[in-house]
Amino acid sequence: MSSSQEEPVIRDSRRIDPETGELRTPSEQEESAAPADEAVDESSAELREQLEERTRDLQRLQAEYVNYRKRVERDRVAVREQAIAGVLTDLLPILDSVDKAREHDELVGAFKSVGESLETTLGKLGLERYGAVGDPFDPNVHEALTHVPSADVEEESVLEVYQPGYRIGERVVRPARVVVAGPQT
Repeated sequence: MSSSQEEPVIRDSRRIDPETGELRTPSEQEESAAPADEAVDESSAELREQLEERTRDLQRLQAEYVNYRKRVERDRVAVREQAIAGVLTDLLPILDSVDKAREHDELVGAFKSVGESLETTLGKLGLERYGAVGDPFDPNVHEALTHVPSADVEEESVLEVYQPGYRIGERVVRPARVVVAGPQT
């Protein structure tokens, strides 16, 4: 070891002397070290404050990142739903033609297979058909083409379906076009 290095300083801050078992009194060295301890306390408090500030900054940054990821995922789902809805809207006239052919018993053989597989595939994409006779009328999902007063009903309900409605989840792709029967006034 070189002589330029200082020997380690060992401070025994025990209040009872281990050799004699008597109570120690503060010596001059310990009293002179007290102002240095106060400076250390101030700098450690300053460091703790900086650490807490950095921790809060990191927590805010992490919260922003989590919110960003949620927003991106939500936007991704919305774009996917819009794209699917756009394609399915273009296919609705074909579904209407398949339904008309089925009503007139013209959907047979290979055409029946194609029509059923088209309906199955669109169902897997989330397209749901709605609008049946007897359903309560809801202007949010039904388009009333005519209104017929009737003594047989107590609330407005679907009397006839001209064109079924379609939706994907909660989003209405096309409202059902219906005849509404309402109570007589």
